[in-house]
Amino acid sequence: GDHRDLHSFPTHALPIYMYRSHTNGALRIEDVNKEVTLAGWVQKTREMGAMTFVDLRDRYGITQLVFGEEHIAIAKELGREDVIQVKGLVIERESKNKNIPTGEIEITVKEITVLNKSKTPPFTIEDETDGGEELRMQYRYLDLRRKPLQDALKLRHKLSIEVRKYLDSIDFFEIETPYLIKSTPEGARDFVVPSRMNEGQFYALPQSPQTFKQLLMVSGYDRYYQIVRCFRDEDLRADRQPEFTQIDCEMAFVNQEDVLNTFEGMVDYLFKKVKGLEVDAFPRMGYATAIEKYGSDKPDIRFGMTFNYINEETQNKGFNVFDQAESVIAIVAEDCSTYTRKELDKLVDFVKTPQVGAKGLVYVKCNEDGTFKSSVDKFYNQDDLKAWADKCGAKAGDLILVMSGNKAETQNQMNVLRLHLGNELGLRNPNIYAPLWVYDFPLLEWDEESGRYHAMHHPFTSPKEEDIHLLETEPAKVRANAYDLVLNGTEIGGGSIRIHDKKVQAKMFELLGFSDEEAQAQFGFLMNAFEYGAPPHGGIALGFDRLCALFGGQETIRDFIAFPKNNSGRDVMIDSPSAIAKDRKSTRLTPVTWPSRM
Repeated sequence: GDHRDLHSFPTHALPIYMYRSHTNGALRIEDVNKEVTLAGWVQKTREMGAMTFVDLRDRYGITQLVFGEEHIAIAKELGREDVIQVKGLVIERESKNKNIPTGEIEITVKEITVLNKSKTPPFTIEDETDGGEELRMQYRYLDLRRKPLQDALKLRHKLSIEVRKYLDSIDFFEIETPYLIKSTPEGARDFVVPSRMNEGQFYALPQSPQTFKQLLMVSGYDRYYQIVRCFRDEDLRADRQPEFTQIDCEMAFVNQEDVLNTFEGMVDYLFKKVKGLEVDAFPRMGYATAIEKYGSDKPDIRFGMTFNYINEETQNKGFNVFDQAESVIAIVAEDCSTYTRKELDKLVDFVKTPQVGAKGLVYVKCNEDGTFKSSVDKFYNQDDLKAWADKCGAKAGDLILVMSGNKAETQNQMNVLRLHLGNELGLRNPNIYAPLWVYDFPLLEWDEESGRYHAMHHPFTSPKEEDIHLLETEPAKVRANAYDLVLNGTEIGGGSIRIHDKKVQAKMFELLGFSDEEAQAQFGFLMNAFEYGAPPHGGIALGFDRLCALFGGQETIRDFIAFPKNNSGRDVMIDSPSAIAKDRKSTRLTPVTWPSRM
């Protein structure tokens, strides 16, 4: 087979047929005097004296066309987004445009055919558009003509090709698993699909291929992957969609270290191939450390500002707010002692917003002259404040920010403030990548509402061997053999070593409040499979849309999905979801409706 990199083929070597001899991104100065045929969309027209210039666009680029007197009448009639075909001669351009690859040439048009007129588009189809988000979502097929979106989808395509190449090179099989499966009670809400042939019964769409990939390990396919669609009926945010794509992987005869090394290798490979970057080593951090130092299980380690616990230095001095707090936590914003009163008030207002939910914020300015100025000067003298600064490692010119209260809540609030300051101070550069493994998560979390434990990862996650004895006595202390891959403060993947021992699995179901009958009804097929020689196995799933967005330096995943839904889970372009006519019977869709090749 030909293993040349697909992307190394020149664009003009594409098989081009009747409508065009070259694409609009292909022609260069060495093509001068060639007779060519081009086709595409009219980006814009400009009149200069007796000449009309037209920018012709397709997904490969833009070529400038020049219309002389014989075609000027047609050229003047051209509107934005009209589809045209032209034949002409490549000539050297007088005023060259260094910003585009075809900027040294233009085409003198000999013949023009208008293939299709266009209505005036509702927004400008250029890098910077005047269309609001809702309007662009409604006309997504027009928005997709814009270069930023083309670049995003090109990046997505390149990433998916390289993921497959890497996994194929280390003996992974891509195996498809079903989309019409069975509803399970753990995890998010399922989307359900009524079954016509089994009246009153429903399929669920998969939130992940979890049980199938484990069954494939039992079947002896020791390295499986799938770039797969998953469905979750949950509340949406900028980085959540009701359907999303993940790189789903499972391996047999592996321990945690093997899985981490394999996928560290994959992410390294993707950075090299797609971004041309070498990424430093992937540090590892225990869950407890991440919460203690960053207040988050997905810390952004591109900058410091880690937490300092200053209870000893601040309590029993008569300041009630600190005295009554379980935790007093401080962070240091370097070189920020010059913050004005107005800027500090803005930070106080920020921590009081519902997004943070704190009651207030205490600050200490470490002045250049070695003195301290704080918002609690009447409770603390200069020596006290110096003790705070020493404990936090703050130097002259720094600003100390302090919050207090219930430990877990304050850690959470401080995490939001830290990330906010990171953004404000330009410490979260999207072109710098800091990957991190977080591991040793708790196996279970207690849910007050239902009065029982829930699996932090999922019910098939193995406890750490050295903690198994705690399952009977102190289940909350048991650590999971689970790990997350974090990139720039975003979780891009998570996985675990699975339980392959039926006794441990039964104990897990018991802790999660399943009766034997419920466990058998929900997961009997998996439990039964484990009786036929299940190998030790584990895996990981990486959020593909999110990975694409991070590689593209963007916050939201929407631009990296061709046809996304909005925050209410609607596709405003096709107006879905929608009611289905009452008399419409699924039997009407006879097989004849569809071409047999589909």
